[in-house]
Amino acid sequence: MSSSPASRPLWRLYLGILLPMMLTNVLQAASGTLDGIWIGQLLGLPAIAAVSAFFPILFLALSLVIGLSSGAAVLIGQAWGAGDRPRVRRIAATAIVMMLALSLPIALFGHFAVPGLLQALGTPMTILPAAIDYARLITVGCPVIFLLWLVTSMSRGVGDTVSPLFVLLLATALSLVATPALIEGWAGLPRLGIASAAVSTIGAYALSLLWLAWHWRRRRHPLAPSLSPAFDVSFVPAILRIGLPTAGQMMSLAVAELVLLGLVNRHGIGATASYGAINQIMSWVQFPVMSLGITATVLASHSIGAGKPGAIGPILATGLRLNLVTTGAFVVAAYLLAPVAIGLFITDSATALAAAGLLRIVLWSVVLAGWSAVLSGVMRADGTVLVPMVLFMAAIALVEVPLACLLDAKLGLSGIWIGYAAGFAANLLFQACYYRLVWSKRPARLLT
Repeated sequence: MSSSPASRPLWRLYLGILLPMMLTNVLQAASGTLDGIWIGQLLGLPAIAAVSAFFPILFLALSLVIGLSSGAAVLIGQAWGAGDRPRVRRIAATAIVMMLALSLPIALFGHFAVPGLLQALGTPMTILPAAIDYARLITVGCPVIFLLWLVTSMSRGVGDTVSPLFVLLLATALSLVATPALIEGWAGLPRLGIASAAVSTIGAYALSLLWLAWHWRRRRHPLAPSLSPAFDVSFVPAILRIGLPTAGQMMSLAVAELVLLGLVNRHGIGATASYGAINQIMSWVQFPVMSLGITATVLASHSIGAGKPGAIGPILATGLRLNLVTTGAFVVAAYLLAPVAIGLFITDSATALAAAGLLRIVLWSVVLAGWSAVLSGVMRADGTVLVPMVLFMAAIALVEVPLACLLDAKLGLSGIWIGYAAGFAANLLFQACYYRLVWSKRPARLLT
């Protein structure tokens, strides 16, 4: 499922992992986007605002999942590069147990915490009851959502980006049908309103997980579930050593989102709905960014595991060039299609026009985020996550949030999105300096 970076041109190795992963991310984005379109078109502006109000809280929980998944994927990548298949299975089993230990308490206690969290964010009272109903359902489904995220990440660690593509295709297709069916009450189904998106997402993910388990067992996949227990507590420290700083980086981003959403909410329901629509479109534009960062980690970890650290420099250079082409193309397309894309979520013409203008302010900086992702992805391959995390947090805490607050007071909503762009630029500068001055001057490490 993988090959040595020396056996084929690097750009081919990148595309072999990158293209299926990008298609997978398209499907991930499509699932949320289609739900947003159904809610916005069939239930109106208050409904899309209610869903948007919960996004930063969900992202805060997902940051822990992303961190744990990242730690498992790096260890699996190095073990796969070394040809140690039993080690791969033990790492995977350990990560799954850790993920369940994280997600089950969220599912059990999230029901009680959601109202207070949404009120603390300043969610407008007119949408608060609907936002609470939606958020409570999503928290109940967190074990399913988190587990699917983990297994697709681990699959990429062994160079398999096709299985995640298939499983997300299935999940998206199921959600595409289920959400409008539950909103409109097709074939005698109950009309669930805003809860339809949450119920369809959880159901689609659960069925997709079952299909993936069956598919992997049939294909004798290295990560196929087995009746023999393989949990190995000795891997927990290594997973956490990578995962916690990565989670800390994502949590800092989530906290920043909470702060900025609080600023946005003060501008009213239209601003909250615009925030949700912009984030939906940004998720589309940013999936090349995420894919390139993960691909850089996979290829670099395989090289380190195979004892070929000299391939890391070319892996980085190829990733930086591909980011300019792929992410740049998505950014250009988003600029051209901004009014149409925003109109899919927001039916009020004045609100849609204002949201399109805000989107244009921040779009260009996604290319900078892509370069940062490749740099940090390469460094993550040998477990270097703490310093990049600190630098990322510094970009948010010292540049993005203060500038957004300052410019919000002076310019209004547009100032918040200028702060986003400035944060991306600062993070790129910090990561590039650390890579050039420190990381590239020492040998890459093999994790134990």
